[in-house]
Amino acid sequence: MKRLFASSLLIQVMASGLRADYDPLLTAREQPEQKDLVVEDEKRSREIPIRVYLPTDQAAAPVVLFSHGLGGNREGSAFLGKHWAARGYVAVFVQHPGSDDGVWKDTPLAQRPASLKQAANLKNFLLRAQDIPAVLDQLKLWSMDTAHAFAGRLDLKRIGMSGHSFGAATTQAVSGQTFPVGQGATDPRIKAAVVMSPSGPVNGDTQQAFGEVKVPWMLLTGTKDTSIINRADAKSRLVVFPALPPGRKYELVLDKAEHSVFTERALLGETESRNPNHHRAILAVTTAFWDAYLRDDAEARKWLDGETVRSVLEKGDQWQKK
Repeated sequence: MKRLFASSLLIQVMASGLRADYDPLLTAREQPEQKDLVVEDEKRSREIPIRVYLPTDQAAAPVVLFSHGLGGNREGSAFLGKHWAARGYVAVFVQHPGSDDGVWKDTPLAQRPASLKQAANLKNFLLRAQDIPAVLDQLKLWSMDTAHAFAGRLDLKRIGMSGHSFGAATTQAVSGQTFPVGQGATDPRIKAAVVMSPSGPVNGDTQQAFGEVKVPWMLLTGTKDTSIINRADAKSRLVVFPALPPGRKYELVLDKAEHSVFTERALLGETESRNPNHHRAILAVTTAFWDAYLRDDAEARKWLDGETVRSVLEKGDQWQKK
């Protein structure tokens, strides 16, 4: 009944030519569709599983990709995909073979940390970075296939990229980070990026790595965002934002949030009780970011750049923009 009322109210506001106060947490749409598919990358003889959350609206919608962390899969962080799709985005959750849950599933508990550390290597990083354009290429083919469920439903001129942990490194690589050697992996089709648990460059200067990022970036982390796999501490997550060029850049540091705050399950060694407002804040700021920079929504931009954004944050949370 509440959902029907919200939908009716939204329709009335639109019909009257007025606009209700911007609220990135409002979802007046029905529950999104969910489809599991596999992208066949023939050039690399590689299969890439994906989970797609589709809005119920049939019109073409902006596309947001998500790259999981080390040992994850396409099913993780579903709260993000469901909300983004309910807000009118096609959310594509990419699974990366070689650094997904296959790394640890059949491994004895005591050996799992070592298996995960072994998978956090350059080879898998490069495979991940190559998975993203492969998925985008396949999405384009599916969208042009009149017999496919995605026909006419993907706005591939408005693409966002996101990821957590190893997926954050993947996101950084394909959306503007530069590297001391090689040509980099930036994909010009990506128009904005959300980076959850960012990391500085393994080699080279931080300013050189991030000083040429041209698209909007939002960084999210926590005051207890540490990782036992690569020994990253919370302070190391904060080196990226100062190195980014000014203009359309944001950072949120959630008070007492641990590494798993961007997932639905606690990770080994974590001790903090879950704060339900953390997910609420993550959904609000990321949705407003997509609205602002994939939909060119002036009200969303105003919400992000003004003081209203603090209404979803708590006293100890740190928010900054430039």
